[in-house]
Order: sequence, then C-alpha cells, then structure tokens
Amino acid sequence: MGVIKNRVVMETNDKGYLLYSESFIGAYTRGKTREEALSKFQLEIQRYCKWAGIDFSPYSIVESIIVQTEKSELRIEEADSEVIFHSEKAPMLERDYEMLKSRALKSANDFQILYDSILHKDYAPQKERLSFYGPVPSTAKQMYDHTNYVTNYYVGEIGIKMKNLDNIYENRIQAIQAIEDTDRFLENKTFNGSYGEQWSLRKVLRRFIWHDCIHAKGMYRMATKRWGEERILNPFYF
Repeated sequence: MGVIKNRVVMETNDKGYLLYSESFIGAYTRGKTREEALSKFQLEIQRYCKWAGIDFSPYSIVESIIVQTEKSELRIEEADSEVIFHSEKAPMLERDYEMLKSRALKSANDFQILYDSILHKDYAPQKERLSFYGPVPSTAKQMYDHTNYVTNYYVGEIGIKMKNLDNIYENRIQAIQAIEDTDRFLENKTFNGSYGEQWSLRKVLRRFIWHDCIHAKGMYRMATKRWGEERILNPFYF
C-alpha cells in the first residue's frame, strides 16, 4: 500500500473551505469544514489521475498536507477565489510549462466533448438563482459560454490581450499561442491584476483546469439527472 503526498493550499472564509492540490494541479475539494474538504481528496486525486493519465493504485492512500492557508473576503462557499500559491510565483522550467499546457488543452477539449454529448443545450432544470457574479449558469449552453468567457479575462490579468473565440478548445489554443508569443514567458512574472488580485502564468494555467472542472461537474450532473449516465460522455471521470 503506497502513500501519495498531496500538498494542499487552503482558501477559507467564515462559511467554508476551498482546498487546492499543489501536487496535482487543478484538483480541488470544497467543504463547510476543513475536515470535510480534506476527506474528499482521496476520491478527487483518484479521479484526477485517471483523467490525466497518471498511474494510481486503488490501494494507494492520499496523505494531504496543508502548506499554505489564506483567509479571503470572497464567497469561497460559491467557489469564488483569489489565492495565488507561493509556488506559482517561481520561474517555470520548460517541462513544467509543457505539462500544464497539455492539461489545460486537454481540459478544454474534454469540456467540449462533454458539452457536445448533451442533447438539448438550452434545457433548464431549475429556476434562476443568483450568485456573487449574477445569475448562476443553469443550462449547458450557459455553463459552456461562462467557462469559455473567462479566457481573455484570465490571460488579460498577465498582460495578454485577445478576443475570445466561440469554441472553448479553439479559444484555449489561441490563448496558449498568445502566451507563447510573449517574450520570456517562462520567467513567470507576478502581476497585480484586477481587484488587487495577484496573477502569474502558473496561476492562469491552474485556473483554466480548475474552472473547467467546476463547471464540467455541474454540467455533467445536470445532464445525467435529465438523460441518464449512458447518454452523456464523462471524459473527466466524475
């Protein structure tokens, strides 16, 4: 039985905990208590490894270690986030960048696969509800557009200007190309972005993967509840 070390960055307010894996970039858990959120990492890391093509023995134990804790005034309970990992301020090796790039592109492609498998993109399973940014996306089309919409915002926070394309995978490719057209991008400079939030290239790539997963999970749950698991593709292994 092997032990997998999972370094965790914790973001919290008085209503909940949002925990990110620093070891498996893009993996995350949420909970009303720290213990609840930590307890979810065993299944989350197992799911993530299957998605990313990383060997994971069913007998492995995930041992989570909190390496950074940040208090936030944002609505963590609604997955609002501003944290930058200490490790996200360090320069990047080319192999680190290529790994994160590959997963960010795979994530966008898998999001498209999931979306394409949904029969009726405008089906709304519930009445409109509000969150910190306005109406919560409830249809597959709304979730897709919202997830894709943040692309130019994320890269804009590190000084890259681009106009979004409608297709999430093509848009992600465009964003990656814009990053690579930037001089010395592997230096991974830290930027003071909107609303006092700090950003770096590492953070942008992590946020792509994480944000895709947040909304892919919502889309998958909505769709399978309506049409059944046998009709909806599950490239994220929820």
